[in-house]
This record gives sequence, C-alpha cells and structure tokens, in this order.
Amino acid sequence: MVATAPRATSPYVDVLPLASATDSSVAGAKAAALARAHQAGLPVLPGFVLGTDAAAAVAAGERGDALDAARAAWADLSANGSRALVVRSSSTIEDGTDSSMAGRFTSLLDVRGWDSFLCAVREVVATGDAVHDGLPLAGRMAVLVQPFIEPEAGGVLFGADPVTGRTDRFVLAAVPGGPDQLVSGEVDGVHLTLSRRGKVLEASGTLDALAGRVRAIAGLGDKAADVFGGPQDVEWAVLDGEPVMLQSRPITAVGADATASGPVYGPGPVAETFPNALAPLELDLWVAPMRDAIRSVLRLTGGAPAKQIDASEVIVAIDGRVAADLELLGLEQPTGARSFFARIDPRPPVRRLRAAWQVGRLRAALPGLARDLVEDIDEQLSAVPPLEDLRDAELVSLLERSQQALRAVHGHEVLAGQLLEHDGAPVSAAAEALRVLAEHRDSSLSATELVARHPVLLSLVPPTIGGAIELPPAPATLPPAGEVSETEMLREALRLRVRWIQELMAQAALVLGGRLQRSGRISRPEVIRAITFDRLRDLVGGDIALVDPPVPATDVAPLPARFRLAEDGSVVAVRRTDGDADGGGRGAGGGRGSGVVLPADSLPSPGAVLVVRTLDPSLAPMLPGLRGLVAETGSVLSHLAILARELGVPTVVGVEDAVRRFGPGTEVVVDGSTGEVSVVASSTHPTQEVAA
Repeated sequence: MVATAPRATSPYVDVLPLASATDSSVAGAKAAALARAHQAGLPVLPGFVLGTDAAAAVAAGERGDALDAARAAWADLSANGSRALVVRSSSTIEDGTDSSMAGRFTSLLDVRGWDSFLCAVREVVATGDAVHDGLPLAGRMAVLVQPFIEPEAGGVLFGADPVTGRTDRFVLAAVPGGPDQLVSGEVDGVHLTLSRRGKVLEASGTLDALAGRVRAIAGLGDKAADVFGGPQDVEWAVLDGEPVMLQSRPITAVGADATASGPVYGPGPVAETFPNALAPLELDLWVAPMRDAIRSVLRLTGGAPAKQIDASEVIVAIDGRVAADLELLGLEQPTGARSFFARIDPRPPVRRLRAAWQVGRLRAALPGLARDLVEDIDEQLSAVPPLEDLRDAELVSLLERSQQALRAVHGHEVLAGQLLEHDGAPVSAAAEALRVLAEHRDSSLSATELVARHPVLLSLVPPTIGGAIELPPAPATLPPAGEVSETEMLREALRLRVRWIQELMAQAALVLGGRLQRSGRISRPEVIRAITFDRLRDLVGGDIALVDPPVPATDVAPLPARFRLAEDGSVVAVRRTDGDADGGGRGAGGGRGSGVVLPADSLPSPGAVLVVRTLDPSLAPMLPGLRGLVAETGSVLSHLAILARELGVPTVVGVEDAVRRFGPGTEVVVDGSTGEVSVVASSTHPTQEVAA
C-alpha cells in the first residue's frame, strides 16, 4: 500500500501535492504531465513536488517555510521514514515537443530517511544546474517525490513506431521489475509491436508478467494521447497486477514512414560512372543526359512497357548519390511479376514482336552507327577552341551541346551493351590507362600534364567540377593483353568519349566559375558546383547578384545495394533474401550515416561513429555531430536512443560482438531504419575496445 498525496502545509511556498501540480513553470514538465494525467483519471502514483523555488531553497540548506513544508510532505508520504521514496528530476525544459532531454537529469531510487532525502534533493538540483549551464535554453529544476515501488514488470510504450513513424502502431518494450534498466540502456528487454487496440502484431520474446496486461498498457497509451493531444512516450509499471503511469512525454523524434512499394533502386549500374556524390550542377550536366538516353533506348528496343518507362525516374539522386531503377533495367524481379502461365506462354505479345523487328535492324546497323558517332565526337572535341576565348554565352551553349552529345554517346553505349555479341577478351579503357601509368612510372610530369598527353587516363578519375586531378599509383603488375573484338573496342571507345565530354564540361564550368568570382558573385570558382544549370543560365544572362550557395557534402553515406523510396523521399533499404546482412541489429532511427569508428577513450569528433557495449546515458554529450551510434545491447526506447533520434544520429542496437567486429579506424555505414551496419573499409590498426 502506498501513501496518500500529502496536503500543502504552507500557502507561501511551492511544495505541492502532485495532483494539483499542473503548472510546469513551477512543478517542471514531468510532474505537471503526471498531474494532468491524474486529473484525467489515469493511474498515477501519489506524491508531492518541490517547486523550483522550494527545490532551490531546500538544496541550498535554507531554513524557513520551504524546508518546513518539505519535511511535512516527506513525513506524510514516507510515514516518517518507514517507506522508501523516489526523488525525481522535473526540469522546466525537459519533456518538450522539440526535445525530451531524456536521461540528462538525475533521479534517485530507494531513498530512505530524512537526511538521505535532503542529499537526494541536492544531487537532483545540482545535476540540473550542470545540464542547464550547457544549454542555450535556460531552465529550472523542480523535484518530484513518489513512493519507491518494486513492480512485477516495467517498460516504455511508444505511441508511434519510433523508427518508421507509423502512428497506427504502438511499440512496447518491457523488462521484469522497474523500467530503469531499460531506459538506461543496460538491457534490451522484450519488444512488442501492437495495434492501436493492443493486439500483438510482432514480438521478440515473452514475459510472464505481461500476460493479460498488454491491452491495458496499450489503453494507457491511447488515453495519454487523448489527454496530451498526440502520441506519447509513456513509462509504465505493473503494480499489484495493474499498469500505472510513471511518466508521459511527447514523442520528439520518429522516423518517416519507411514503408515503400515503388521500384527497387540500386547504385550498381551507375556506380562505375559516378562513384562519388555529385553536386547540383554535376547532376544537371551529367545525370540528366544519362537518364534521357536510357529512357530512349528502352522505348526503342521495347525493353520495358511504355507505362513502366514513363512512370519511372530511371535514375535518382539521393544526397548526390546516384542509383538506377533495377526493375526497369531487368536487374531485379519487379513487384507483381507475371504469373507462371504468362512466363511459360510461348506466344510473344505484339509489343515483343515489334521490338524484335526493331532490335534486329538495330543490331545490324549499330557497329557502323557507333563508329560514325565516335569519329563525329572526336571531330567536335578537336574543334573546341580554348575555353578562355569563349564568351559566357558561348560557354553555356557549349555545355548544352555537350549534353546532347552525352545523350547520343550514352544511348549508343547502352545499345552496344545490350545488342552486340561480346565474343572477345574483356577490355577496358582503364586497363589501357594502367599501362600508360606503368610506362610513365618515373616521369616528372604532373598528373595534369600526363592527362593532357594521354586522355585515356581520365578513365581512372571520376568526373567532378573543380579539384586537382589525382591519378592512382602505377600498378606493380598489369592485366594480360589479348585479342579484342570490335564490339568490345567500340563499347569502350564510347565509354571513354563519355568521360572526355564530361571533362570538357567540367573545365567549361570552371571557367565560368572563375568569371563569376572575378565579378564578385561567388567566392571561388569551384562553388559553381552548387548552382543548378538553370540558375547558371540566369547568372550568365543577366546581372544577378548571388551569395555563395552551400556546397553539398561529398562524404555522404553510400546508398544500399537495393532500396526503395518512401513517400517523403527517404531511403528504405531492401534486405537481402538470404537473411540479414552481417553486422545487423535493431534499427533505432536517425536515418543513414557513415564514418570512421572512434578509437578507445578518444574525444568525440564530428563525422565519427561510436561503437559501444551499452547505451550508457553518460555518452549523451558525445552524440552531437556523430555519423552513427552502434551498441551491442540496449533498447530502441532507451533514453540515449531517444536523444540520438532527436539529434539525427543513425542508431543501431543489439549488434552482437560489435566492439570487436567494428574496431577503431573501420569505416562503416549505419542504417537506423533497417538495423544494418556494413563495413566500407577497414584500417590495419589493431582492434581496441571503446569503453561505454
């Protein structure tokens, strides 16, 4: 049996019964929310609140009305010290709609005796002061006091899926005893996905103490959403067979609805051409012609139904990373594939008959067409005058004509790959470029000079606007040379012309960038990468002022090998059919990110990934700026996971043996949606453990 709520002992101090402590500016957000819940008829433990002024006075040891009122309330609730209490933080800035401040403030369990109570109040107020000092938003600390209980089970109920954002689901995590081990990240607990009516849809395990009580706990979350006007993060406990509310706060960070049913995309078909993230001007100049060429080829050959071609983006760019529609290109079985009867029916549709006729004519004519195009492109490239001699409008016209040339070369290269027989030894321009590098291993020429003499070397360098050309080191051994078919030679000739045209466009854009810099409209030539082509036309066509646009980051996380796009444009990885990827755990939200794993005991650095054993709340100051957080244990509903989601840090929990497997110096991609952790590159440093 627990004590009844104490009565206020003085009208002059803010020592209040919990049931009436609804003013969050006095009682703090946590206590005020519980007071509102109590008034709405939700099951809440009794208690009292030392308001902000009273808490400060008691913590400072001041004698007077505040201390007297606190002692009277303590004596009433604890039965003069015979019952243990919980002394909880209730800051005026926690549990808000923008930030929960989850786990940042101290609460103390099993507090016994008056002296211990005073010490607990001082500790709660002191930790509140320490946290507030580091925040741009000032806050004050109230202290919530309630009976200490030993429940049968406890946990957290999320009123929406914290990873996908689905509001038609509850996510429940539970452990035997109180929820403190769960929210602290020490243990993972049992996870259930529930319907709004409390039906179990998915479960990671069972817990006897939950038997017959899941619907009642779901009802607690449903009523809390009604009381507070939106989905809540509810801490609860089962006491004497019934659930009680320990805390309720707004859900501050949930992922986008990660359900997607569109085409499956992947970087594979375009990764060789565009291995790095592209800036807006690069996307406009180079990706748009490739997209148009692929779409035209598919229409010409009947490679896909017209409706599917028209409905597809063909090529998409996510944060500058480029990927292609794998279903459209025949590299992925489309959703809703044809029935078994349709697949074995030997009668080709009319579309296929027409396509076969077109393809037959194309196959015969293509080698001659490709040779003519290569010769034409070479003549056009040779005829380009020095770029500095061209006026601004002429440079823009050169970029537009180059886009047309790219469409033609891309189209012929795709057709050659699809229609011509590849009966000779494999060949690539890159192999020839490596031979050139080997021949000039000891040359004193710079990379730029080497490329000017041997343009084939551009096949080793991805296209970009700005930045010095960096060639790889000469190889120790070379691939064997063999007989090469005309088909292979033609295709590689086309691919090399694509790269030459891209380089011409990059140099032309840089010349325009230099002129914009001299006119005072951008700070340096390479900033032009961040301008769209339409915007560049406007700048060249008139005297338009321009402030440097933000240059997009180039170190964005690689895209999954296979993914779909949700309605909000977010990436939803498609898992492999042969099971989860190595390193997988449970996604806790925060999106996708990549970075290098921090070494043990190092200071946090922006862009790094933290790999730990447990989600210790003391790690909270290290979260801002991280590209990922990986833990061997812990719950997606723990305080640290909530903070990570608020900060947009991709987080994965429950990754077995993560500290050893992802050692310091390892570059990893962390997907907070799917729970996958994949290695990009490993260092040669010995593995160390990161202390959690």
